[in-house]
Amino acid sequence: MEAQTDIQTYLEQGKQALAQGQGREAAIAYAHGAQMEPDNPMVHLGLAEANLALRNYSVVLMACQRVQELQQAGGIEAETAQALRDLLDRRYERALQHVDAAISQDPGIAYVHALRAYLLRMLGQDYDANLARARSARLAYGGRFEGCFPPAEPAPNYASGYNGSSTDSASEQVKSPRPEKEAIPTWSRPPNQMQRQLIRARFTLSRHVGIVTNVLIGINVIVYLITAILSRNLSPSLEVLVAAGAQNTPLIEMTGQYWRIFTAMFLHFNLIHIGLNMLSLFLIGRAAELYYGWWRYLLIYLAAGIGGGIATFFLQSSPEVLSAGASGAIFGILGALGTFYLANRRALAGTGAITNWLFWLGLNLVWGFSTPGIGITDHIGGLIVGMLLAYLLLPRLGRRNI
Repeated sequence: MEAQTDIQTYLEQGKQALAQGQGREAAIAYAHGAQMEPDNPMVHLGLAEANLALRNYSVVLMACQRVQELQQAGGIEAETAQALRDLLDRRYERALQHVDAAISQDPGIAYVHALRAYLLRMLGQDYDANLARARSARLAYGGRFEGCFPPAEPAPNYASGYNGSSTDSASEQVKSPRPEKEAIPTWSRPPNQMQRQLIRARFTLSRHVGIVTNVLIGINVIVYLITAILSRNLSPSLEVLVAAGAQNTPLIEMTGQYWRIFTAMFLHFNLIHIGLNMLSLFLIGRAAELYYGWWRYLLIYLAAGIGGGIATFFLQSSPEVLSAGASGAIFGILGALGTFYLANRRALAGTGAITNWLFWLGLNLVWGFSTPGIGITDHIGGLIVGMLLAYLLLPRLGRRNI
């Protein structure tokens, strides 16, 4: 019983280290496990996963082979091991089939979902990759498996040995003669220039989730600071806001300056106004950007802001009312999150996410209706446009079984 407890401890340590992107620590934990139970397929699979993060590809191949020898009848470990072997040979579609087979047997393994996200991204299916990545992070309690998979242009070395306890075979690798062209593994053949550019772009975006949200926050803050400086007050004057492009229906009708419907979403009345809006955008924007991808997210944000401005133009015609703020765009992003949760309730958090979304939506709407001076028409217009556009932009992909 004590030995069983120890092996489980090492397995858990290895899993946690991988989730945090600590390949060497994971390899050490699994190596201890291999010394205790040299015929445990989970230990050898862990060594394969850890050495994949360490770029010891020869060790990965031999560890995977050992897993399949120990689990000849098939199983989760054998399926995952074959997926890793296919990954190293760049047979991503085939690797994905084995990953899906492993998930069908046990959908609660975080690493397998992270592997699935990597394979989908390499196949250009960024939307489903984001779903798998989100599922992996939840199962790993926030772990992101950074650096656990090959970079865009790996430099594999297949010359080192495997004894079931390798933690870093860099010092053990032996230079081998350069193979003939026909003998070069598929994985080691460099991609062409276009493939490299596409792969680099996908990796850059995947590592900078939230960049569009941060840019939008930066633009809003800069515009606010400019209007505050021109007004010499933290609450920009009405004259400065009008000159900068704030929205007023009679003014638009008289001058034909319909562009104010767009520019008004980047203006704010005071520090509290922009502070609450940017905090809300930061909290919900990063999740929406992750789920939809940067260009869909940006399109929803801008369209919702314009939709809120159009609603205000037709429903708020008082000459005394000056409209400004990013609330319509932010409500559109909130609506897009709701659409995403409804469309993917099984894959994500089920009814729990929907309940939380309804709670915060209801709270914001009640606050908007009950607080004087808040442009509720802008909020509702942005919300409706955001939900409708988000529904239209949901990719029609066939693989939704995570």
